[in-house]
Amino acid sequence: MADKSIVSPEEGYCRILEGFRQENRFRVIPPAYDPRSVFDLGANDYLGLANRHDELRKEFMKSFPDASFSSSASRLLSGNQEYHDALENLLSELYGRPALLFNSGYHANTGAISALNIPSTLFLCDKLVHASIIDGLAIGNAEFRRWKHNDLRSLEKALEIHAASYERVIIVVESVYSMDGDISPLPKLVELKKKYPNVMLYVDEAHAFGVFGKRGLGLAEELSLIKDIDILVGTLGKAASSSGAFVVVSPLIRDFLINCARSFIFSTALPPVNCAWSLFIISRITEMNDERMHLRKISRRFRDRISAITGMPNVSDSQIIPFVIGNNRDTLEMSSKLRDQGIIAPAIRRPTVPPGGERIRFSLNAGLTGEDIDRITDIIAESFKKI
Repeated sequence: MADKSIVSPEEGYCRILEGFRQENRFRVIPPAYDPRSVFDLGANDYLGLANRHDELRKEFMKSFPDASFSSSASRLLSGNQEYHDALENLLSELYGRPALLFNSGYHANTGAISALNIPSTLFLCDKLVHASIIDGLAIGNAEFRRWKHNDLRSLEKALEIHAASYERVIIVVESVYSMDGDISPLPKLVELKKKYPNVMLYVDEAHAFGVFGKRGLGLAEELSLIKDIDILVGTLGKAASSSGAFVVVSPLIRDFLINCARSFIFSTALPPVNCAWSLFIISRITEMNDERMHLRKISRRFRDRISAITGMPNVSDSQIIPFVIGNNRDTLEMSSKLRDQGIIAPAIRRPTVPPGGERIRFSLNAGLTGEDIDRITDIIAESFKKI
């Protein structure tokens, strides 16, 4: 006879979820909506390509009629990789160094970071690097230190203390930070790196690819620093309106990742049609400088309006603009009020941001006009008054 005092094994999970509800941290997948009827400022479609899907799809199908929808195996097991090879070759040509595809930005960071952790390695990570980087450190059981966000004196002090004790030190940053939209001081990081022969620089360009640089290759391209960055990560699921990710590295590190990055070795490869679509889109992104300049212009306009609403300067230097509210309840209410007015802008809460950093994060895209920006910020101002 079963002991009635024994609780369900799911009870512990239930208690945790109830705690999330009480703290206004419970998450749900939002309902679908017609993108033509709203301003979607939650997506990372920075060049507005997703809204041109019908137009682009027709041209794509004519150019790639034979691209398969299934890969069915890891790349180390399957030989049908024409479009994977073509995409890597295009990226290698653009960046001037070998590229390796991963299934997502999360796969790229967890796989590369955990693999790079060989004995006598120390990672020095900006305090605000993405969760996928932190998870890569955990998976690899890596030794790491975190330095104050964008504070070069904090980083230099860490290098002075630790660099001589390790064979290699890997500085890890994002070029554009996903929550604040501010940018990393890449020129000064490169300058600092060059003082230490055993230091490598790892830069995640997830939110810069497609947006910065003459050809949209990222902030490193814009600042002419591609050759100075040892490991450069880009994603295809944001400005490129596709999915997948890539790393740009030396030939030796590419071979090392193929042999040691578990997220590459043990994942079914991206579907060939996905790689063909990325090929198709990247060939257009490199020519979209007008869209990049327009996005930069409307982003400045939006930031100025948000600063006027809050009475505070905005830390953003990009198309990602935070509106910090500071608690879960009001942030959720603000997001709900905006949605009622046709603006999709999700509430960002713990653990994505620390307590007190709860916010609405607005992600702009090049499909917006100056008039759209004025209308959206007018609605934001009115909604903010009501919470």
